Amino acid sequence: MRLEEYVQEDGTCPFATWFNALDYQAAAKVAVVQARLAQGNTSNIEWFRGIGECKIDWGPGYRIYIAREGDQLIILFGGSTKKGQQKAIDKAVELHAEYKARKRAAETKKVKGKG
Repeated sequence: MRLEEYVQEDGTCPFATWFNALDYQAAAKVAVVQARLAQGNTSNIEWFRGIGECKIDWGPGYRIYIAREGDQLIILFGGSTKKGQQKAIDKAVELHAEYKARKRAAETKKVKGKG
């Protein structure tokens, strides 16, 4: 399974921004979850509204927000703690919709022979 961080059109990466602000212990816990995801272990993910929420039972209750693209790709949209969960879910859903719209536009452009 391949993991990729979503990069917005302006070049910002919401997951990296969130991850880089974590302390070293939290970053290590998140990195372990990323390694498990890369191995295909998605058993700890709750799926809803087109995205998945991977819960980390440690500290303030970290969450990672993802989406699957086929059988081999997981896209990382961001993260939060339990306290910021609803705002982060709404943002991840928004980013996922943006991702899908950009993908559709790229595919349409390619079909029309412009890409």
